[in-house]
Amino acid sequence: MRTYIVDSFTREPFKGNPAGVCFPETALSEEKMLKIAQEFGLSETAFVQPTAEASVYSIRYFSPKKEIPLCGHATLASARVIFNSSTVNEIHFTTVEKLDLLIKRHNEEITMEFPVYDTTDIDVPPVMLDALGLKEVSNTAFSPRNKIILLEISNAAVLAGLQPDYTALVQSYSGINGVLVTAPSNTADYDYHYRYFWPWAGTQEDPVTGGVQTFLAKYWSVRLQKTQMKAYQSSARTGYMHIDLQTDKVLLTSQAVIVLEGRLAGADA
Repeated sequence: MRTYIVDSFTREPFKGNPAGVCFPETALSEEKMLKIAQEFGLSETAFVQPTAEASVYSIRYFSPKKEIPLCGHATLASARVIFNSSTVNEIHFTTVEKLDLLIKRHNEEITMEFPVYDTTDIDVPPVMLDALGLKEVSNTAFSPRNKIILLEISNAAVLAGLQPDYTALVQSYSGINGVLVTAPSNTADYDYHYRYFWPWAGTQEDPVTGGVQTFLAKYWSVRLQKTQMKAYQSSARTGYMHIDLQTDKVLLTSQAVIVLEGRLAGADA
């Protein structure tokens, strides 16, 4: 089975978010896909197969813990591999939830079309803030579709310096996939910064997260009164993306770099 590791949301190798990308020749069981994702040990691994329709692929995402319905960086990584080996400039991915993701290539940049979801109000317990190392927050919100808590703070430098206690963080709340902490940018290069912690459903911290823009882009668009923005993930690896929020969709544009290509043995269904 052809396999790749691709660094997404970056122009440089060994930055951004590494994703595994697998192209099974036959359908794999969910159990086998989960085991392969655990073998890679990355935040997500994508499994991509062509369909009967030209330039349309099925895609499924697995963290080392479970299947993930939608993943930005693994989508970007998968598109990078396909575009590198073909002349087409537009493809579609169909997810396990039957989302149709339109992906376009513009020279080295790739634009992904994702859905937009609303947020609701939520009360966050002080023990969660303590686990994250936060003394106060500016606002809280919740994405029911993603099961992610959003915490806005006022200082991007504080955000970059967070060192959560992950054991305490998992114990502070149940029934969610993760918590996202975000802040307005402290430079003119970006509009907002963010980090995503998800020990409930995946790894401890996702280095660069595209899927959260399904609700984070609208959140910041309302606050900043802008529909075109630049987002920066201030994790240790860092990453960036350009945001174009439209009525019912958000366009994410960035780059990705293939760092490893090979064949995975022992991957029969």
